[in-house]
Amino acid sequence: MTLVPRMVAFSVPKAGNTDAEWEDGVATDPGHPGSGRPVRVAIADGATAAYGARRWAAELTAGFASPRTAPAGLDPTMLTHWFGDRQAAWSEGCPAVGTVLEELKVAEGSFATFAGCVLDVLAGPGARWEAATLGDSVLFHVRSGALVAHLPPLGPDDFGRDPAGAFTRPDALLQMAQDLVCGRGELVPGDHLFLATDALAQWMVRRADKPETWEFLARLSHPAEFSRFVTTERDADAMTNDDVTLLRVSLSPTAPRRLVVCR
Repeated sequence: MTLVPRMVAFSVPKAGNTDAEWEDGVATDPGHPGSGRPVRVAIADGATAAYGARRWAAELTAGFASPRTAPAGLDPTMLTHWFGDRQAAWSEGCPAVGTVLEELKVAEGSFATFAGCVLDVLAGPGARWEAATLGDSVLFHVRSGALVAHLPPLGPDDFGRDPAGAFTRPDALLQMAQDLVCGRGELVPGDHLFLATDALAQWMVRRADKPETWEFLARLSHPAEFSRFVTTERDADAMTNDDVTLLRVSLSPTAPRRLVVCR
């Protein structure tokens, strides 16, 4: 049986900010079963106070999803090499600076949490996911309305405490390699993978034992619905006011019959 991944991303900026001020990142590649290219998905959460955070989050996610720049594997050695390449690309893309303050900001660099996942062997038995995370951007594997695993395995109180993450400074590579959390799991029809940045991930962890949590997230179908949900939870002090991103991958045994475009 061939599993067909159906991918959709939702995002909402911090309350009071515009869409242009959203500093997360998200990217997907549907893969190509015929050539053996796996599905790749990634999210990143750029640190608000960091220089060029949105660009760094985009560099990480786009670099992970693109077949031209994706890591050769998800073990710490290969990922450390890949992060080094992304650091070099980020530095090369820095605009020219005109003041001492700008020079200091560039030297200090940027920071983002990160979660990247590869889905492979979808055209036969042994379908699986493999992922790597840095910090409190989290991958959730859900089956039949129940949480199978989440990576990293954070508790509700483990968010917002100086998380690990990906830095643009080359001298941070060793620490990044030590902080990587890697994992994998098997996939069956009907499974869902959710990748979420910290504010939403914490909300999900707090409600992980409730089937209605996963049922709601699995049926989300429009950006306006997601925006209303985030606003409601923020107003109830149930979700931290931060940029919010959700990337959902649904594994179906059949291809979708129609394409829906939301505006």
